[in-house]
Amino acid sequence: MIKFLSALVLTTVFALPSFAQQKASSGTGAELRVLDKVSGQSSNYDLMSGSSMQLGQLTISLRSCRFPEGAPANDAFAYIDVTETQTAQPIFGGWMIASSPALNAMEHSRYDVWVLRCKTS
Repeated sequence: MIKFLSALVLTTVFALPSFAQQKASSGTGAELRVLDKVSGQSSNYDLMSGSSMQLGQLTISLRSCRFPEGAPANDAFAYIDVTETQTAQPIFGGWMIASSPALNAMEHSRYDVWVLRCKTS
C-alpha cells in the first residue's frame, strides 16, 4: 500500500508542471501605461516589439510581448528593458505581467511603467 501511495504522489507531483504550462502567442507590440509621479499624469504608449522610446531621461525598449493563445487581451506579459538615457545604466530588465504589475515592478523615483496588453496588428 505504501509503494502504491508513493507512486501515486510522485506521479501527481511530476504531472503538475504540465498543467501550469500554457501555449502563448507573440504579439506585434504592446500598449504600455506610464505614470509621471511628479505631475500625476498617466499616458498610454504603443510600442512595437524590438523598438524603443524616449521618456524624459529613460529609454524604454520592448523585446517581446506574449499572451495566452486565443486571448490577446488577457494576461499579457512583456519583456521590457529600461535604461537611463545619458548613462546607459539599466534600471529594469525583465518580464512584466499585465494582470499583476506589482509582481515584477520597475523601481524609479519619477516614473511607473506597466504593461496593459499585447498588440496583434
